[in-house]
Amino acid sequence: MKYKIAVNDRKFEVEINDIKEGIAQVNVDGRPYDVLIENYQDIAAPASGTIPSSPAKPAPISPKVSKPATDTIAAPAKPATPAPALKKVKAAGEILAPIPGRILEIKVKVGDPVAKGQTVATMEAMKMENNIASTMDGFVQMIRVQKDSEVATDEVIMIIS
Repeated sequence: MKYKIAVNDRKFEVEINDIKEGIAQVNVDGRPYDVLIENYQDIAAPASGTIPSSPAKPAPISPKVSKPATDTIAAPAKPATPAPALKKVKAAGEILAPIPGRILEIKVKVGDPVAKGQTVATMEAMKMENNIASTMDGFVQMIRVQKDSEVATDEVIMIIS
């Protein structure tokens, strides 16, 4: 089942594929995650006392940040208050795409020195150009995208060390 959700003004498309023993396999904007439904036994336990491998109809979900590929998502019985947006846990030196878009230009090469705040790439998103800045001083260790690459939110663009 697919849901279109908004969390703190960010929109996500969430597809619930399968739920087994409280672990849901979901896609968030096309990226797969295995998530733990913390109150699964409360919402899925039928009168007989046994827990099915999958509830008949999943309840609405709201994200709760933990770490990549194992983000925890709780399934409350009633609508939840806005929760923090799903976000990849950023490792030191990773430059992430802030929103989905297309890389227009990479302004540095591997080995180049960069300063905190320096524009290292430009991307087009929602018909606007966005400068992607280095979050630290250092040297470009790796570039993971190329010109005209399509990137998703929180995709690693490059690594600075």
